[in-house]
Amino acid sequence: MKAVVLTAQWDPKPDFKLGAKDVDGKLTYLGSRVWRHPKLEFQNIPMPEIKDDEVLIKVRACGICGSDVHMAQPDKDGYIYYPGLTAFPVVLGHEIAGEVVRAGSRAVSKATGKPFVAGEAVCAEEMFWCSYCRPCADGYPNHCEQLQELGFSVDGAFTDYVVINSRYLWSLEGLRNIYGDGEELFVAGSLVEPTSVAYNAVIERGGGIRPGDNVVILGGGPIGLAATAILKRAGAAKVILSETQPERAQLALKMGATDIINPQKEDFAEKVLTLTGGAGADLYLEATGLPDKVFAGIEKVVWNGRALNARIVIVARADAKIPVTGEVLQVRRASIIGAQGHSGHGTFPRVISAMSSGMDMTPLVTKRISLQEVPENIIALRTDRKECKITAIMK
Repeated sequence: MKAVVLTAQWDPKPDFKLGAKDVDGKLTYLGSRVWRHPKLEFQNIPMPEIKDDEVLIKVRACGICGSDVHMAQPDKDGYIYYPGLTAFPVVLGHEIAGEVVRAGSRAVSKATGKPFVAGEAVCAEEMFWCSYCRPCADGYPNHCEQLQELGFSVDGAFTDYVVINSRYLWSLEGLRNIYGDGEELFVAGSLVEPTSVAYNAVIERGGGIRPGDNVVILGGGPIGLAATAILKRAGAAKVILSETQPERAQLALKMGATDIINPQKEDFAEKVLTLTGGAGADLYLEATGLPDKVFAGIEKVVWNGRALNARIVIVARADAKIPVTGEVLQVRRASIIGAQGHSGHGTFPRVISAMSSGMDMTPLVTKRISLQEVPENIIALRTDRKECKITAIMK
């Protein structure tokens, strides 16, 4: 069967030191410092076999993530942009929805407590946590010491069939009442993973909000727009999005944003203060991947606004230093919080439940393509930000 495979050259930068969890020549937790000259290509790969606790899934939809783009994108020196866990060659794709073809004898559904059945619609976590290391035992699976990631270090879903351990699967059967039995069900299901990343950032890591709070989201990509929908549904009074691309700004209004700021044409800090009557925001989400460029504006709002206890959540991955003034955080009781992943804490079932009760995320998908068109669209997304989410549909 055909698959979209990313290969790259292991060529560590001079300052790179092999970590305890790295595997020389194969796997690293610091991708942008190691992998060079990435190359996307179609390859023939064998049909996978399942173990007793695994499920064979026919992929029906898989979205292109910014991580896919950055793993395949070289900088001026040829190194990939993506800074995280990577092991190449690998089949890309982790925003998966599909249907069960065959399940192992111990592959049990969390929805029913019974074995998965053929034809059941499912989505999957992207983070493969071990369950027995200290972070997992402490309830932090997103920080598993033995972490593997679908489409990053383990072959992913830009192919026809994929095998995934049942512990990482979640049933999408609850979405059939809204999306029916066809393509829309799987398009919606493929959005559970990115929406769960946003949910983990603003609700689990950021601490959520009280109805009536003001929030600011920087960056109108899929994660920023998913956070827009989540926070508006949670009762935010003002959901202010900072975004330069007009198409994404218009989509944000559809997803629940109350106000849009174009930081290339307006003073970000002054506009936030004006929109909030001088209060500022209770929660900020950094989803641009440009923290070195946006943090000065965030600090200005925090410093000049009346709101105390602001939380600044960083969800976008970037190998960049953040200019932070400690005095601002201290005087204004503000905090900076890192958010990674989407696993644990009931995030996936809560997102699916919210979607099944009316939180429609499908407007995020602005372009649908075939599997064969994935490589060219990954490359196009390096410069074209008009599309929000491009999703491959497999029949």
